Amino acid sequence: MIAKHIEKLAPSGIREFFDLVLGMPDVVSLGVGEPDFISPWRVREKAITALEEGLTSYTSNQGLFVLRQDIANHYKKKYALRYDPKKEIVITSGVSEAFDLAIRAISDPKDKIIVVSPHYVAYPALPEANGNKVLFLTTTQEENFKINPKVLSELVKKRPKAIILNYPCNPTGVSYCRGELKEIWKILSREEIVVISDEVYDELNYEGEHIPFSCLDKKAKERTILLNGFSKGYAMTGFRSGYACGNSKIISAITKIHAYSALCAPIVSQIASSEALRAQKEVAQMRVEYKRRRDFIVRELNNLGLDTVMPQGAFYCFPSLKKFKIKALDFAKKLLFEEKVAVVPGTAFGKQYDYNIRISYANTQENLKEAIIRIERVLSKLQ
Repeated sequence: MIAKHIEKLAPSGIREFFDLVLGMPDVVSLGVGEPDFISPWRVREKAITALEEGLTSYTSNQGLFVLRQDIANHYKKKYALRYDPKKEIVITSGVSEAFDLAIRAISDPKDKIIVVSPHYVAYPALPEANGNKVLFLTTTQEENFKINPKVLSELVKKRPKAIILNYPCNPTGVSYCRGELKEIWKILSREEIVVISDEVYDELNYEGEHIPFSCLDKKAKERTILLNGFSKGYAMTGFRSGYACGNSKIISAITKIHAYSALCAPIVSQIASSEALRAQKEVAQMRVEYKRRRDFIVRELNNLGLDTVMPQGAFYCFPSLKKFKIKALDFAKKLLFEEKVAVVPGTAFGKQYDYNIRISYANTQENLKEAIIRIERVLSKLQ
């Protein structure tokens, strides 16, 4: 009764591990990628007011025009990047839906899609569900989990339809400067490759400014589907509000599928999202706190012997267990059952990362300090 390609689809490695956590008391969770802040009050107040005013209807399939206009103004002001709110932006039910729609809009079954590893769990899963062939571009800790241009050049020879970029990256936190992005684009521009650029962590960039891929030049903008949303930087995960920006043909195709599946994103979430774009002071405060936690957790992990690449953004790090000669799943289970600290084994983000774990520092400073103490106790038993 189940489609064969869906039966073969692996369950989320994040959720699979966290099924073990459910019901366990006093667990310090450094696993699930969700802000520990609540949505800014002005955002919640706007949503409450919308409900009180009876704004509970459908919107257009493309989303509220006022929100699309606000998004266009935001990109114009912050990045000097212009999108037409009438034809080049669509509002979706979270960035995950935007990604799913983008894959389905631009690729036919058996088309090849490049996924950069380590990767967010949905990046290979949804193309596989669409019947695509996934080409993995493996990055290494020795190269700071950055794309190696030579490896990318070899994969481009296989004529992929698209590449999925994510920066700042889940799970490593690495990002790219303009020069690095230009080098990537120089290779991609040789072929007619669509760039699906998931930039949902763009507000959580700690080292310099974020550079949207679409900013590189006119051709890059034409060939890029920019994905973003409000879950991470604005602490609005439960609102399920995202969007896609791109050329009018691609956005029209995405909207067509969206109209048949979700119809539209929830109106209250859209109204709240419009207000969120005005909450830059609150976003800046969260960013400062995340950076403080990042500096602490990376320093402490390295001091414990867990080699950790410094994240440039997001709220994750991806330390290595190789010095302790224990694989990630075994370590994660020991840490959970012996010390009640939850982390995610690196294999959830790529099979070859069996000596890495993902740690989310979207948690209080007190909990992070306690987690370090408990991690040290487990590591001391391994030496």
